[in-house]
Amino acid sequence: MIGKLKGIIDEINADHLIVDVHGVGYIVFASPRLLGSLTGIGEAVTLFIETQVREDAIKLFGFATKAEKQWFALLQTVQGVGAKVALALVGTLSTSEIANAIALKDIAMICRAPGVGKKVAERIVTELKNKIPEFTGSNKNITLKQEIGEGNSSQAILDAVSALENLGYSRDQAANAVQSALRQAGDDADSAKLIKLGLKELSR
Repeated sequence: MIGKLKGIIDEINADHLIVDVHGVGYIVFASPRLLGSLTGIGEAVTLFIETQVREDAIKLFGFATKAEKQWFALLQTVQGVGAKVALALVGTLSTSEIANAIALKDIAMICRAPGVGKKVAERIVTELKNKIPEFTGSNKNITLKQEIGEGNSSQAILDAVSALENLGYSRDQAANAVQSALRQAGDDADSAKLIKLGLKELSR
């Protein structure tokens, strides 16, 4: 199994690149976002690798961070989500955006990834809601946290996040602030309470 590759970019194609490691060329599949970020042929590259072994092939999937690799593997534990969909998700949304979308049950956000429809997005939320990774940094390991947005509070949470975004905060900042507010106020808090506590958190 290959977990990481460090070498020279030999080719960049539509859905993969070839990494030359001491004269051996490895075909590594990657998202368009990653492929577009590469500096060019002949440049050094380091990728975190997820190796998938099938009866008819061995495929390598490359990621810029360990967190993306971990999400790629976790997403494929969901029924109906294969490598193509998982790669589209980590290539469209950041790892924190995926975590927040699941925590907030934001189906529309998940559907932004190519090839992800409403049913698949709902399944991702349902099956991963208790396994939401919380990253303290792009290369940190996954730790589990409790789901937020359970029950009747879901709409209040979405409204609070939206309100904070309208005030100029990023979605990640807003979602993290609302998570903190929810811990203080409890699951039955309305959007006004969450916004107030969220703003207090953001002002620190």
